[in-house]
Amino acid sequence: MIAPKKTISYLKLPFLFEKEALLKDLKTISEEMWLPQIYKMNYDGEWTSLALFARDGENNTFAFGNADGELKETIALKKCDYFRQVISTFQCPLISVRLLKLNAGSVIKAHQDFKLGYEDNNFRIHIPITTNERVEFILDGERLKMLPGECWYTNVNFVHSVANRGTQDRVHLVLDGERNDWSDKLFFSLAPRERFNLDESQSSKETRERIIEELKNINGLNSKELIEQLENDLKLSP
Repeated sequence: MIAPKKTISYLKLPFLFEKEALLKDLKTISEEMWLPQIYKMNYDGEWTSLALFARDGENNTFAFGNADGELKETIALKKCDYFRQVISTFQCPLISVRLLKLNAGSVIKAHQDFKLGYEDNNFRIHIPITTNERVEFILDGERLKMLPGECWYTNVNFVHSVANRGTQDRVHLVLDGERNDWSDKLFFSLAPRERFNLDESQSSKETRERIIEELKNINGLNSKELIEQLENDLKLSP
């Protein structure tokens, strides 16, 4: 019997946005508007966010609306014409639109999100605005090098982590969208439909063990903290 192919963990989407226009809009954001992520146990250093769309247009740190209300533009987005143009590229219902900043020297620890892959009928998009060569974004044991203006789907049901070991802050425009006909046409043009089915291996003990071994073999990466986190998670797993 042929084993099913593994669920897609990431895709580079066929969009390329203007780096300078993204940066210009970013510079309109006041430092006072950035809010620290509330789950401090998940990171070391400074990891902040700024909502561009939010329930009733109020800036907050929640990826998804935590109360009733209409998803509206925040004050920050009203000043950012190019961000608005980029967001309009995604012809699907929006669940969340944020800027996420990981300051130089900061680390987001290895973790998994809950039901946030295409197989769950929603998806997360990353559009880098500022980054550097020493940013280590590791997803399912593989390092992704995402450059300013590029557009990536990341299946964060898989174990992932980010370490900014450079001297420049890393800022991404991050969108969570709801799957629809438009997104199906896009995603299935890039990979077979069956690769977006739910795969129990995404959270299996064997998968985590494999990721630990792959992290140990990635040359040039200081992954000690990430490995320790995964090994601790395995000890707590049934």
